[in-house]
Amino acid sequence: MEQNENLMEKIVSLCKRRGFVYPGSEIYGGLAGFWDYGPLGVELRNNIKDWWWQKFVTNREDMYGVSAAIIMASRAWEASGHVAGFSDPLVECEKCHKRFREDQTDGVCPECKGKLSSARQFNMMFKTQTGAVEDSSATVYLRPETAQGIFVNFKNILDSYHPKLPFGIAQIGKAFRNEITPRDWLFRSREFEQMEIEYFVKEEEWQDNFENLRNEVKNYLEEVGVETSKISELEVAGDDLAHYSKRTIDFEFDYPFGKKELCGLAYRTNFDLSQHSEFSGKDLNYFDEQTGEKFIPHVIEPSLGVDRLVLAILTSAYIEDELGGEPRSYLKFNYKMAPIKVAVFPLLKNKPELVEKAREVYRTLKKEIGAVAFDDNGNIGKRYRRQDEIGTPYCVTIDFDTLGENPDLLDTVTVRDRDTGEQQRMKTGELVEFFKNKIS
Repeated sequence: MEQNENLMEKIVSLCKRRGFVYPGSEIYGGLAGFWDYGPLGVELRNNIKDWWWQKFVTNREDMYGVSAAIIMASRAWEASGHVAGFSDPLVECEKCHKRFREDQTDGVCPECKGKLSSARQFNMMFKTQTGAVEDSSATVYLRPETAQGIFVNFKNILDSYHPKLPFGIAQIGKAFRNEITPRDWLFRSREFEQMEIEYFVKEEEWQDNFENLRNEVKNYLEEVGVETSKISELEVAGDDLAHYSKRTIDFEFDYPFGKKELCGLAYRTNFDLSQHSEFSGKDLNYFDEQTGEKFIPHVIEPSLGVDRLVLAILTSAYIEDELGGEPRSYLKFNYKMAPIKVAVFPLLKNKPELVEKAREVYRTLKKEIGAVAFDDNGNIGKRYRRQDEIGTPYCVTIDFDTLGENPDLLDTVTVRDRDTGEQQRMKTGELVEFFKNKIS
């Protein structure tokens, strides 16, 4: 356990130091449960989301994307059951008055060992108002999940595109939960991002579609660099299923703080559409032109949290080894996920001819690849270590041979591999194709 806690501390420290993740509102002492992503963290998150969108939406013919508003009509959350039932048991210490989730205590206060109050239900939705008058009719909520924004747009997609079953509606967006005790860094926070699909099917076809999406989720996790040996599937028992679910599989990951849910796959039946049809008074039936039947489709939901996935990828990628007789730590991102694909160096920063040529190579690669950095800070060894630590797969060094000191090596550069430290000479004209092949 101590070793795992130490690993978590190392990852958190690296991410703060190198610009992946910062504490939210840090200059004001921070705000529990909120995190800000720095330049590298933004790129990593974008890579995760872009690959998900490409795999599950762009590359398929049966998916439609939406981006629903964060704030929805309150009746939508009454229909979904969140207003009445989206709560956790809260207890309060009678001595220090701190509050905790009941299932995260052992009967006494984790802080001061004081006596805890009886549990009461605490609704985790953030409440706010719309309009200029503060009354009950103006009460709205920040969405606690993105799924309902998909369900309330089901009729819009039917009317706009007339899709044939089965088909899915996908969304990436922020969600908010007023967690009683946010913990474990990015794992349980009050603001987070979800990638979700509601895949609409005929009731008799749900099992085949469930298995298909199950395999697609597993493939995606492997493709983005989650260590497969640390993933396990938990078949959620009947008593633990959500009220809308007939079957749910949790994909769990072995985080440094224990095995916890990474993402889920749920068969939600036709609960949500039926509820919204009843509460809104709108007909949300699907008309099957082949059979002439009208019915409310059933739905399979793969749901992935971006932030939990960031943490799982960081945990999978963090490596400690020895290179050149010295210990090092680095992030072994695969090429698709790496925030920076290539770093370009001049061998010496005080030699204008080297810097000019390095800038030329950098501009060419930047234009063609995008995620390229220019680094001339410190000696070459420190630059390699810095790029290793942020997970850059390749470093390109422009030296005097590039400029023709050795005529046989004119216009060639050194390309260094992050994982092995091995270097090879390559012509500058071959670099773009070499790195583009790594992306594909």
